[in-house]
Amino acid sequence: MDSENGGQSSSELQRQTAAAIARRKVLAAYAESAKKSLKDANTKEAHLKNEPITPKINSESWKKYHSAWQDYYQKYYSDYYSKAAQDYIAKERLKDAREKAEEEEILNSLSLLSKKDGKKPGLSLHPEKEGKDSSGSSSEESKGIADELKLKIRKKATESAKKTRRRRHLIPIVAGVAVVLLIMFLQYNRLIFAPIMAYVSPGNAPASQIDAVDPTITQEVSPDPRLIIPKLNIDVPIRFGVPLDQVMSAMNNGVAHYRIAGASAYPGEIGTFVITGHSAGDVYSSNPYKFIFSGLERLEDGDLIYVNYNSVRYTYRVIKKEVVEPSNVAALVSDTNKPLITLVTCTPLGTSRYRLLITGEQISPSYDNASEADKITPTTQEAEVLPSNEPSFFENVWNFLTGQ
Repeated sequence: MDSENGGQSSSELQRQTAAAIARRKVLAAYAESAKKSLKDANTKEAHLKNEPITPKINSESWKKYHSAWQDYYQKYYSDYYSKAAQDYIAKERLKDAREKAEEEEILNSLSLLSKKDGKKPGLSLHPEKEGKDSSGSSSEESKGIADELKLKIRKKATESAKKTRRRRHLIPIVAGVAVVLLIMFLQYNRLIFAPIMAYVSPGNAPASQIDAVDPTITQEVSPDPRLIIPKLNIDVPIRFGVPLDQVMSAMNNGVAHYRIAGASAYPGEIGTFVITGHSAGDVYSSNPYKFIFSGLERLEDGDLIYVNYNSVRYTYRVIKKEVVEPSNVAALVSDTNKPLITLVTCTPLGTSRYRLLITGEQISPSYDNASEADKITPTTQEAEVLPSNEPSFFENVWNFLTGQ
């Protein structure tokens, strides 16, 4: 023992010092290992939270999966190419059938030629099997005829295909033109037929049954009210006293008499007696009187107009003809001391652009003791325009869409 160092020898101190150093190294290594293990555990936990778990695949399962897909694709492409082969075979058979049909047609043609020349059909149908004759011209001639027929057949087939393609391109064009023509006919047919009907009997009676009478003689006639114009072969019923809102419908049954302030007279009364009728309508319209006034513009000064009213025939002589705007209702009003008649219709023919007014003066019976027409007070329902022809195709469509 060493008294100077606490009773321990130097070798003992060295041993203890070395043991302490070793112990510190072991503790440091253990602490470092613990930190690393904790860090790895945290890293692994974070990795498990953020990344999907990839399952381990068994090699046998993978082989089965791969084999199943290979079998599927093999079966799919086998069916696909099998169907394609069947379609190809069907097309080739159809092509062969067509070629055989063409060959049969050629052979039949050659047979007919041979019969026409007085030869046996077999000689011209199969010249290669029978050999050549002394000159060899028969076989060459048959072959040339066959080639020529084939060329003609191909040419005809090509031309037929071209014509078919051209026709297919023309179908939509023809259909479009047909639709346009149909619409134009529906809208403008009255422009064609109205001028024709102006020179054809518009009334219901033949011309031979409508004769002019002596205007100086007062006749007793049927009580049926009628308008008669011999020059135009018109003999049509009149509806008297039609309300303004019913004039258009009244003209489906003849011509209509209506009254406004200043033109409210009946036949024989002092004032203007107004009658209106159509001059044109669509040819497909059911109105039998749609062309009744189509020839009204042919009337001239001096022509006679007859009206049967209350079993009396009134005679008028034309004194004036004028064309006015549809809104010029005042043209019907005249300051007169005579019984007048005014016929109203649309002009030019086939349109409703203007109104034609034909005015006549009563010449029979005498109106010396005639009374004046009743006065009518203008109201808010007074006519704003003169009556027109029937609505056209587009006007009917517009009225239908707008609910008018």
